[in-house]
Amino acid sequence: MLGLRLRQVRLARCLTLETLAAELGGIVTKQALSKYEKGKARPSLVVLNKLASILDVKTAYLWSEPSFQVRFIAYRKGSGLRNREQEKIECLVREGMEERLRIQMLTAQLNGLKLPIQSLKVKAIEDAEVAAERLRSEWNLGLDPLASVTGVLEEHSIHVIEINAPEKFDGISAVAYAPKKRVVSALVVTKRGLQGERQRLNLAHELGHLFLKVSSKLNEEKAAFRFGAAFLAPKEIVNKEVGAKRSFIQPEELFLLKQRFGLSVQALLYRLRDLEIITPSYYEKWCMDINRLGWKKEEPNGLPPEHPSWFRQNVLRAFSTGLLTKEEAEGMIGKLDRGKQPLSLIERRAFLKLPLEERRRKIAEQAKQMSRFYEQRSDWKELQGGDIYEY
Repeated sequence: MLGLRLRQVRLARCLTLETLAAELGGIVTKQALSKYEKGKARPSLVVLNKLASILDVKTAYLWSEPSFQVRFIAYRKGSGLRNREQEKIECLVREGMEERLRIQMLTAQLNGLKLPIQSLKVKAIEDAEVAAERLRSEWNLGLDPLASVTGVLEEHSIHVIEINAPEKFDGISAVAYAPKKRVVSALVVTKRGLQGERQRLNLAHELGHLFLKVSSKLNEEKAAFRFGAAFLAPKEIVNKEVGAKRSFIQPEELFLLKQRFGLSVQALLYRLRDLEIITPSYYEKWCMDINRLGWKKEEPNGLPPEHPSWFRQNVLRAFSTGLLTKEEAEGMIGKLDRGKQPLSLIERRAFLKLPLEERRRKIAEQAKQMSRFYEQRSDWKELQGGDIYEY
């Protein structure tokens, strides 16, 4: 297990064997590190502790075995990712999944997870549309466009992870299983730096890969894209706002629809073609215009990307309630704010052991500090609701 763990963490930190050997100060060679990872040799305790320190994990973590199994659902067909790049991404995701599962367990959010992993049957491409409508109904999302796809996914126990990835990477989805194939977590991965409209469709597309069971006779990618587009722009509301049939659409209207649905102009036009609101020939004409205008990779009026918040919020929750140490929390989300932290149990006990007069002196000193703080602020009365008047 040590070798697999070591390789996973090293790749997740974007370190080569040569770079890691250099970080170790030359106490072992890259060849020795390679042997550790392949299980052909074991590091000494000194080397192991040094490795843990450099990789910013506890030594025990390198020996531990995951209590769950991760299954990656889908990479885009023909994405062109090299094997090494794919392995690096998978290591990042596994580590991210482990951290999120730990937080779920600490905050009692691990039980009762019910997700339809690859259970929505798609025998014809139109079934993907039906599956999206069904999911929106089960999640009580109504028909209005989604303000935040990331927020909806996190609200329904699907983690969203942002990673730095090569240009050819768009997204991936994964599921974590406990023994007896019980689903304990699911996630979708998005690449940092994407425009919001592209990111939203990628997330909805990966959601499709998570939930759809596509017939082998169908193109799985097309089914997932159809699901994603229908999830973001339901047929009923699109027909209402665009019309049943259109022979001409102004660019300005498309950009307004882009803001409304959070989809790119290209995705919107594809959606209108799928719903037979515009003809295939009119769609092709627009595709040629998009190429000519240079909008293929980046469109005007780009939307800001969405950012996940569940993980950070719950790490802070676990830290504030004493379930995580400051060191553990900062290892997950980076440096914590410098605000005054609540006294730990050890500090409170130490205070209670002080002589009575010393405790009174400290309390009086703190009271004076608070009094000076409020005297220097002119807005504290407003914060408390202002003066009280009797009528």
